Amino acid sequence: MRLISWNVNGLRAVVKKGFEALFYGLEADVFCLQETKLQAGQLALTLGGYESYWNYAEKKGYSGTAVFTKKTPLSAAYGLGIPEHDTEGRALTLEYEDFYLVCVYTPNAQDGLRRLDYRLSWEDAFRAHLLALDAHKPVIVCGDLNVAHQEIDLKNPKTNRGNPGFSDEERAKFSELLESGFTDSFRHLYPELTGAYSWWSYRMNAREKGIGWRIDYFLVSDRLRDKIQKAFICSEIYGSDHCPVGLDIIF
Repeated sequence: MRLISWNVNGLRAVVKKGFEALFYGLEADVFCLQETKLQAGQLALTLGGYESYWNYAEKKGYSGTAVFTKKTPLSAAYGLGIPEHDTEGRALTLEYEDFYLVCVYTPNAQDGLRRLDYRLSWEDAFRAHLLALDAHKPVIVCGDLNVAHQEIDLKNPKTNRGNPGFSDEERAKFSELLESGFTDSFRHLYPELTGAYSWWSYRMNAREKGIGWRIDYFLVSDRLRDKIQKAFICSEIYGSDHCPVGLDIIF
């Protein structure tokens, strides 16, 4: 089974850049998107062979998640079931026979860490959501988690320490999530691989210079660890400031 995740940073813009060809070229069974930045009815996108599920933000042109799936899920849930966290379209949960899939776009702590308190509150609520699911069946989590976990996960860790996405607090919350029973699929297979990034600033030709961050993930319940076949980053694909990431797993 192949799963793909991509923060498209505006789906309407990416559709104009050849999204459909890229979508089919990756041959995913499930394709998850973050930062769709649209509302219902703003985009006519039909992808043959896939059902689509959308969680829109209340604010126009902001946030949002979507999942395209070949196999009909048993159920779909939108958000975390907590009003303060469910206005920005940040989480989609699909239940399949053997696992839950959670597509997430984690809130950014923003410049000066001005939204850090909210971010940490989200982290606790999201972890509780995953653990509640995991009590019933294994979980696959994918999306833009807006954190580089370790120094190996970004080009310039020393100058970025304390910045959004690499604050001690955000990194500690990610560690806490892993320690609660989840595996970072990419690091599981490539514990020491450097230069593996999924996001690059649009400024100063960062992508061409290889100055990036790995902030897009596939996490799996620890008991799925041995089912991982492949974890990969599609850094050759453009169209967004992020590139797609993928997971091949056996069920």
